[in-house]
Amino acid sequence: QVQLVESGGGLVQAGGSLRLSCAASGRALSVYGMGWFRQAPGKEREFVAGINWSGGITQYADPVKGRFTISRDNAKNTVYLQMNSLKPEDTALYYCAKSQSSTVGPGTTLRGIDSWGQGTQVTVSS
Repeated sequence: QVQLVESGGGLVQAGGSLRLSCAASGRALSVYGMGWFRQAPGKEREFVAGINWSGGITQYADPVKGRFTISRDNAKNTVYLQMNSLKPEDTALYYCAKSQSSTVGPGTTLRGIDSWGQGTQVTVSS
């Protein structure tokens, strides 16, 4: 069983940046796809960004393309999400997720995720 712990969330003004981290323990992540999802109040959890096992393939939801960057350091068992040019509509609880397969993308359903972090709040003020 893997445990995922997110950090790095906070309150930022529109146009600002944040870097989220997801540290894993209990199992090496190096063969699994990893992703970031988010959930705003009253809305369903949605895909934000995904990265394959090696880090060679990254995918993004359309609203964040060109602003967010997902990366991973398998030696540190950690996944990151760099968020730039933040907008008020990015406000949500952000979750780190581990896939059952080697990649995570827009087509990954919640059923394809077998481990979730506890979430970290990102609030963007206008």
